[in-house]
Amino acid sequence: MDVEAILATVQKYQGKRGALISILEEVQARHGYLPADALEAVAAGMGRSLVDVYGVATFYRAFRLKPRGKHLCSVCLGTACHVRGAPRVEEEVEKQLGVTPGGTTPDKEFTLETVNCLGACALGPVVVVDGKYFSGVSTTRVKEIIRQSRAGLDKVEVRSDPRVFPIAVNCSRCNHTLMDPDHSLDGAPSIRLTAAGGGSHGRLWLSSFYGSDTVDSDVEMPMHSTADLYCPHCHSELRGPWSCPECEAPMASLIVRAGGVLQVCSRRGCKGRMLDVC
Repeated sequence: MDVEAILATVQKYQGKRGALISILEEVQARHGYLPADALEAVAAGMGRSLVDVYGVATFYRAFRLKPRGKHLCSVCLGTACHVRGAPRVEEEVEKQLGVTPGGTTPDKEFTLETVNCLGACALGPVVVVDGKYFSGVSTTRVKEIIRQSRAGLDKVEVRSDPRVFPIAVNCSRCNHTLMDPDHSLDGAPSIRLTAAGGGSHGRLWLSSFYGSDTVDSDVEMPMHSTADLYCPHCHSELRGPWSCPECEAPMASLIVRAGGVLQVCSRRGCKGRMLDVC
């Protein structure tokens, strides 16, 4: 555990409103969860009791005290789902993944949780993986849902899906092109940015096909951490005024040559993008 980094984070938010929550968010972004010794370091750095820090970390569902897998699988056990066989579905998910609720598979692919309601009572039994709802789930469907999740629920065929189309973008500060013909993604020039965060700094490439979430990078950043995105030419930060509708992280603004603005989420692993066409 990098105690010095944690203390630097504490110092950064010292005296600011909601400092503890901001500190815990940054620590979790760095490690993927909140290790016990990290909570102790935060408490010591802030001069607060460990009970106070632990209380905040356990109150908000956004915080995790254990490492979470790449895919989050939620099985609803609310009344409507329960009477339709949800307990048997949950048992089958446990069997297929080899973990109990709250557990993460050894390969760090899946974390399983049970919830009391997912707001879709008429569709039960309901299973949600990475935000995608599966309704009327039977035990025989569980294996296929897990297979689809491993393969990627949002995978699209870039060249044949009519919802996916190419765009070219420029820097919103210096208006220099951000297209990189020397680094191809999805068979076309990519969008090149500079990313910095978590003590790392390097290049980030995005697919130029709107609707594709293909990403490449030469910088190592923890999953779910937030990066600062810059123009590789004028080095200006590209943060815009909007927050991601998916995760509320800051979004970078890029100018679309054909007219409009492309907003790209700065959180690693989030697929949030918005296109405003003029």
